[in-house]
Amino acid sequence: MVHNKLKPCYYGFPLLFILACFVAPSWSETEAEILLRFKDSLANYGSQLDDWNGSGPGPCDNPNWTGVRCFKGSVFGLKLENMGLTGVIDVDTLTGLQLLRTVSFMNNSFGGPFPEVKKLTSLRALYLAYNHYSGEIRNDGFTGMPALQRVFLAWNNFSGSIPKSLATLPSLFQLSLEQNHFEGRIPDFQQDFKQDGSFVNLAYNKLEGPIPYSLRKMNASFFEGNNLCGEPLPKCSSSRKKRTIIIIIVVAGSLVVLALIAAVSYILKDPAMASRFKKAKKKKPAGNVIMGKKEDQSSHHYRKLGEKAKLYFVRNDREKFQLQELLRASAEVLGSGSFGSSYKAVISSGEALVVKRFKQMNNVGKEEFREHMVRLGRLSHPNLLSLVAFYYRKEEKLLVSDFAPNGSLASHLHARRGPGEPGLDWPTRLKIIKGVAKGLAYLYNELSNLALPHGHLKSSNVLLNHTFDPLLSDYALLPVMNKEHAQQFMVAYKSPEFSQYDRTTRKTDVWSLGILILEMLTGKFPANYLRQGKGGNADLATWVNSVVREEWTGEVFDKDMKGTKNGEGEMLKLLKIGMGCCEWDIEKRWELREALERIEELKERDSDNVEDYSSYGSEGDVYSSRAVTDDEFSFSVQA
Repeated sequence: MVHNKLKPCYYGFPLLFILACFVAPSWSETEAEILLRFKDSLANYGSQLDDWNGSGPGPCDNPNWTGVRCFKGSVFGLKLENMGLTGVIDVDTLTGLQLLRTVSFMNNSFGGPFPEVKKLTSLRALYLAYNHYSGEIRNDGFTGMPALQRVFLAWNNFSGSIPKSLATLPSLFQLSLEQNHFEGRIPDFQQDFKQDGSFVNLAYNKLEGPIPYSLRKMNASFFEGNNLCGEPLPKCSSSRKKRTIIIIIVVAGSLVVLALIAAVSYILKDPAMASRFKKAKKKKPAGNVIMGKKEDQSSHHYRKLGEKAKLYFVRNDREKFQLQELLRASAEVLGSGSFGSSYKAVISSGEALVVKRFKQMNNVGKEEFREHMVRLGRLSHPNLLSLVAFYYRKEEKLLVSDFAPNGSLASHLHARRGPGEPGLDWPTRLKIIKGVAKGLAYLYNELSNLALPHGHLKSSNVLLNHTFDPLLSDYALLPVMNKEHAQQFMVAYKSPEFSQYDRTTRKTDVWSLGILILEMLTGKFPANYLRQGKGGNADLATWVNSVVREEWTGEVFDKDMKGTKNGEGEMLKLLKIGMGCCEWDIEKRWELREALERIEELKERDSDNVEDYSSYGSEGDVYSSRAVTDDEFSFSVQA
């Protein structure tokens, strides 16, 4: 049976309100009744909220209802993420939860106008990112929310101006508005964003004008994709210069218009010229923009084929679309690597996809290529980036896959961060490496006939979804790559066995996994990956080996990796696993199964003591200065 909680009363309120605090429990709804009424406003939750019922344990009994977070027996937060929810977020009902402080409905399918969250006056954190909300947010949309600290509204379709009430929230220190359609000038934020972990991310909107002084210490990437100026971006040009430029443009434009009028008048008076002019009008305009770039030779090919150019879908559970729709979609260049360029394209349904162009597969026949892609399309695992479709052309291939919103692991480990911008903490890194191990094990099980089921495992090919779960990409491409190009650039061919004996083995991917582990723990990039051809010595592994052989000074661990106070022992265990995986001697190198079993056993903390779970250590707490003995680490490299 669910018992109603006595709601707290506060000093300084009118007498009628104080009296109501003491008499309300006799007639107000219980928290279970409130949540069940809120559940009725949701749709498409399937069986995911089956434990939300009035006949079983209450929302804060053991175990809690799905997504309900409690504190001292009362509902403190709701975390209903990744459930495909639709319907309406019934804010009026949620106001009945007196101690509600945090709500997260990220990565669902809620749409329509912004909900009236300002009625939740005690809210501290609001997470509505990755939904389909649209329209303007009223300027007073956050008025009366003095405790609000975190607001995440990224990856929606909001438009209009950034509400001014956001800029005056006294406790705000994290704001995520990227990938929307906000326009106009950035309001003058009045907060002092000096707290560790504070940020205001406004990237990829339609904002313009100068960046306010209070935001000038932010990372420049938080403002890209707009028309902004001022620190940390380039300086704004003076208004006098702007006026001069505008005057010049207007005058020049007027002259051009007058010239055109005169030219047309002349043409129309000459019958021969008029005839040529009419014929020229019938011709189609030349070219368009494909994938964010001017057309190149291959782009002409796609345009010439028209509707004959068709994508081949390798998954039956995905909505199909035409190649022309994909090529016409708004696109963003994600990068250009050794295999080809990658683009993010958003098709008409709103789905974000990644298109990768490969030009080093031209030794593969169409049928052979199709069979291999169909095989990859059958793979399905939470830690693999799903292949959706492909397009075959002898000169180049297009591979279409899902989009990972948090980019690559490499970008989080090695990108320049602004002051106070946190790196990946130890629990997140452990979560990532566990997911990588599971994805690799799945590839080895499903593609057992391939000598290298992955072949190109590195941090830039480990992508991160919205919850920072890893997704392996560019896997199992060796059978369709040109051999010469593969040996120049693929990670497998940087391994010691290929450097020494011109061969790879079933343990080569294990070596790549070991280097990835060391990269995650140290924060250092494996420099030998940048060299074309054979990898030679394993620079990162050599450096780690030299540190642990001498004295443990804490130098080996990434200083940006915040960890739990009692996590040092587990970090050392993972370091040992990494060193065992990138052992130079193949006979001594660990088998994949052993590495996976050891990784799965790792925990965030050395102890399961409940007291340890709430104490997070500072940088100095995490790193020890004790020596590591040869009994603990056995590792050899060739210098």
